[in-house]
Amino acid sequence: MVVIKGVSAKSILNSRGEKTIQIFIKTDFGNFSASAPQGKSTGKYEAKPYRKSLEEEIKTIKKFSDYFSEEILEKFDDLKRIEDIVEGHIGANTLFALESASLKAIAKEMKKEIWELINPNAKKLPRLVGNCIGGGKHSQPVSGKKPDFQEFLLIPKEKSGPGGVSFGVKRSLEINQKAKKQIENFLKEYDKNFKSQKNDEDAWNTSLNEKEILEIIKKIYYDLDFGLDVAASGFFKRKKYHYENPKLDRTAEEQISYLSNLIKNFNLFYIEDPFEEDDFESFTKLLKKFPDSLIVGDDLTVTNSKLLEKAIKLKSINAVIVKPNQNGSLIEVKKVCELAKKNNIKIVFSHRSGETQESILADLAFGFQADFFKCGITGKEREVKIKRLIEIEKSFDKPLLRLKPKQRLIEIEKSLK
Repeated sequence: MVVIKGVSAKSILNSRGEKTIQIFIKTDFGNFSASAPQGKSTGKYEAKPYRKSLEEEIKTIKKFSDYFSEEILEKFDDLKRIEDIVEGHIGANTLFALESASLKAIAKEMKKEIWELINPNAKKLPRLVGNCIGGGKHSQPVSGKKPDFQEFLLIPKEKSGPGGVSFGVKRSLEINQKAKKQIENFLKEYDKNFKSQKNDEDAWNTSLNEKEILEIIKKIYYDLDFGLDVAASGFFKRKKYHYENPKLDRTAEEQISYLSNLIKNFNLFYIEDPFEEDDFESFTKLLKKFPDSLIVGDDLTVTNSKLLEKAIKLKSINAVIVKPNQNGSLIEVKKVCELAKKNNIKIVFSHRSGETQESILADLAFGFQADFFKCGITGKEREVKIKRLIEIEKSFDKPLLRLKPKQRLIEIEKSLK
């Protein structure tokens, strides 16, 4: 068991150069720390990152240090004890960092991996989802223009080639990195304003609009599915979607029609937040039209079990984003994941635009058996999470996963003889 001896906090800088919180826990077995990310494109129903401010939160943690003294933790569900102590006193970012540091301490004492505290029988690895081109609130204009949609996503196929051989995480990352480089070359050719600059999530900045980008992406010769994070709440005002590139206003019905054409014309597999965060009805209509595509809720559901219940009841989505710091409580994250699985909703664990070099997201995604892991493609704050997932993959000692597809096929054929 873990006995907490003390808790402290300080501010650090995230990948955007903004301040965020890092929590430290002292136990008989050592010191453990964890930090919280920060979103820029946030849903209005997300929990506040801090009750008042980051500085006040650091003071609050110091005041509460004695309350944690001698608190005993042995398993994942014991995090509820921490939540009972701090309820109403700290924000979501602080709670997430506090619970993450606590999980690290428990895992060390129990001589387990963090993911094993969630599900010791976890086996399935999630598919990678990587942002290659950015727009919306995450990006700066290039020569006065940028895409209205926030993310253009690459998703290596789960199985590829003869016999449907699995790529694995490491190979999937390599594919995304090569595809991203290929896209850079295409942007140099088709966007005269392109300067190889990157946005908050280390994705390419461009002056092209979404249709022009999708025309480029479909030229990629790697075996990939494609997706969009529309982040539609970011450009929804006065009951219309206000596009800037080019300037055009669309009603909800026109937005449905436009996105439907994009899904059909570009064979889109993944569409996140296609409508503003209160429009469950339009989500439902789009899912009914495209049941084989993933219609994903993020701002719609904000890792909140009650909002997910509503989305399930209205049949608005078939996939849900899980960002632990949207509510801070890992107990609530567990509830969201269980509810999603019960209702055949795909789970997408996701980073935030303002990230740190914290890697626990990979353990959470694997432990909760997420279907997808959305964590960028390049950038040290993104790569540290994917590398942790690769470590988990390697720990299962499956050499086939580390071979190239052709080599894997040869080994599989040998085993069948």
